[in-house]
Amino acid sequence: MASMNFTSTGASGSSISGKQEVRFTICRATQLNKSSRVCRTTTPRTNFAGKRFYCSKHMHNSCAKFPSHVYRSFRCQAAVAEVEDAEIPAEKLEYQAEVSRLLDLIVHSLYSHKEVFLRELVSNASDALDKLRFLSVTDDSLMKDAPELEIRIKPDPDNSTITIVDTGIGMTKQDLIESLGTIAQSGTAKFINALKDNKDALSDNNLIGQFGVGFYSAFLVAEKVIVSTKSPKSDRQFVWEGEADSSSYIIREETDPEKLLPRGTSITLYLKPDDAFEYSDPIRIKELVKSYSQFISFPIHVWMEKTRTVPDTTTDTDSASSESQEEKEPKTKTEKYYEWELVNETKPIWMRNPKEVEKSEYDAFYKSTFNEYLDPSAYTHFTTEGEVEFRSLLYIPGMAPFNAEELYSANAKNIRLYVKRVFISSDFDGELLPRYLGFVKGVVDSNDLPLNVSREILQESRIVRIMKKRLVRKIFDMCQEIADREDKEAYKNFWTNFGRSIKLGCIEDSANHKRLTPLLRFFTSKHEDSLVSLKTYVENMKPDQNAIYYFAADSIKSAKSAPFLEALLKKDYEVLFLIEPIDEVAITNLQEYEGKKFVDISKEDLDLGGDDEEEEREKEKEYQLLCDWMKQILGDKVAKVQVSKRISTSPCVLVSGKFGWSANMERIMKAQTLGDDSTLDFMRGRRVLEINPDHPIIKDLNLACKDSPRSTKYQNIVNILHETAMISSGFFPENSAEYGGKVFEVLGLAMASQGDHQSANEEEEEKSADVEVVPEVEVLEPSEVQQDSDPWN
Repeated sequence: MASMNFTSTGASGSSISGKQEVRFTICRATQLNKSSRVCRTTTPRTNFAGKRFYCSKHMHNSCAKFPSHVYRSFRCQAAVAEVEDAEIPAEKLEYQAEVSRLLDLIVHSLYSHKEVFLRELVSNASDALDKLRFLSVTDDSLMKDAPELEIRIKPDPDNSTITIVDTGIGMTKQDLIESLGTIAQSGTAKFINALKDNKDALSDNNLIGQFGVGFYSAFLVAEKVIVSTKSPKSDRQFVWEGEADSSSYIIREETDPEKLLPRGTSITLYLKPDDAFEYSDPIRIKELVKSYSQFISFPIHVWMEKTRTVPDTTTDTDSASSESQEEKEPKTKTEKYYEWELVNETKPIWMRNPKEVEKSEYDAFYKSTFNEYLDPSAYTHFTTEGEVEFRSLLYIPGMAPFNAEELYSANAKNIRLYVKRVFISSDFDGELLPRYLGFVKGVVDSNDLPLNVSREILQESRIVRIMKKRLVRKIFDMCQEIADREDKEAYKNFWTNFGRSIKLGCIEDSANHKRLTPLLRFFTSKHEDSLVSLKTYVENMKPDQNAIYYFAADSIKSAKSAPFLEALLKKDYEVLFLIEPIDEVAITNLQEYEGKKFVDISKEDLDLGGDDEEEEREKEKEYQLLCDWMKQILGDKVAKVQVSKRISTSPCVLVSGKFGWSANMERIMKAQTLGDDSTLDFMRGRRVLEINPDHPIIKDLNLACKDSPRSTKYQNIVNILHETAMISSGFFPENSAEYGGKVFEVLGLAMASQGDHQSANEEEEEKSADVEVVPEVEVLEPSEVQQDSDPWN
């Protein structure tokens, strides 16, 4: 713009060249220079060459707005008439000290993903459009210059630039100084110092800034940034210029008529050589817009290169003469052209009313957003209002990933967080959902969270904690809805895919045990081919049963043949079969369900109830000597030997201590890659050998301990019984080779004794062969005589 557009502002001053006070007029243009400028006004000519000008009490208020320009040398030349074509030089200003330091941090430390610069700048443009739309409700004149509210992005590979233009509210000169030259937040200095002192914070790849530093992210990829802006509240358009690694910036008025804007802001980034190829590519810019800003409520257009087929108007003179009479096929060619392409056509489905959205639309959004090919098992679309307001759309996948580790990985990216429909991140480790619910996919859109959000902010945010609690509750409702369906195959499929995740929740989330237990399913001794819920198990319990019994093994076949079940099956008690490694830990953390405690039938002190206590005491007294004798032989291998209440057909069983690992858990811990032998020895606990007083072997041993307590034969039998009980109970013998040798020895003795018995029988047969044996005549009763069938009848 020409200087004639500036309006003069009167100010009072004094000439230091003489004692007489001289009145003069200073126009706004003179305030733009720091050294020496010319001011042409209609007041009489007054020279101030080489003198210092100072503010006095006679000065106009406009001088007070520019205290930094006081005590500057200047000269003012008044003219009779105003000159309209005077040039207005640019004004060079210094960054606020904190901004200069913060800009250095942003470029070198704060951000690690350069691509977020586009998200930040597009979000700023969207905010400017939102502000204009809000103000236009009360002032229609703000929209008259440019009624369209839109954002346009123009990459220029030839010049290595990218320009982002919006038709938003724009900025005045003072807005540029306050917004791009200062940071209004009070805690910026503390924030910068904390970042420099804390190396861990600087190393966080997901930190995005906290104090409105979104604009400065442009310097991640740009060596120079030019912001041209026009506010509907001003008749002039101003330009802000800044360079990376610079402590100052320039503000000037736009004088090029071709660059004037009706309203809004244009940001041009002059890309660094290393980033020019990537971020000046229209295809790459389109991908970034779709990734981060797809659901912005204003249209976003990108200047795209396209190709089209057009007729080829060039003709070959030779062929035209030879084929003048024949009709030729039209020739075509491909040419390039550029046009604006709308890249955010997809509307956020979660912003719509759930009653107006069809299931097919939900399924299509799920497949396109998360690259799935199967329909989800269930979904929920809800809005939460009150102290925290957010919208969410969650899905339970129809199939688990092929790699099971993806379900529990910290790098799972199944939840996409949006703030005001601007994508923030999908890289969260337990902030929005607990790890065991990592299989759930969906979007969460909040208006309460700051746009520049980091993982640290999420961890400390009260809003996020409330959001997490409500999201978890909605997921449990989805799972229960699947379980309540008439189609039982639906929940069977869900449990096959994500049952381990629910069991993991029993371990990690004690606060939600009441919501997790109805979802659990197990095989049982009465249902070996179908899964049973705990609710069904409790409903089928016997009247005299006072606990929920379970047994952990590596398979259903092993569980069925375990000796621990003998007495329970005899009483017709149902037993849960825990055949997965995580099952036992999950049940141990639950402890009880509906007032019924979980009891491991492989642990000592099992109380089945309903037995004759007097008869039990008599048996214990009768076999007390045998128990002491066997304990003396086995030594430290067992904690004690006692009469069992849980076996009916096996001679003995080896049970775990009440507070130690079971045989199944010991097997699992031994298989761990990083297992600690010292921990294994400590947690193994005590083992108790229980004997069956009704078994023939135990009865014979009871007599042997009284008649031949020092017999090596019977002592070997006791050792073999103990090691055999270890195997049948799920433990491993300490020395397999030694155990095998004992078994072979017993087999040899058995075969030798059987051989002696056979030879004795043969001798008796030979002696009896010489003696004529008179067959004994069998006398039959008349009723037992069988008549031969009459062939004639």
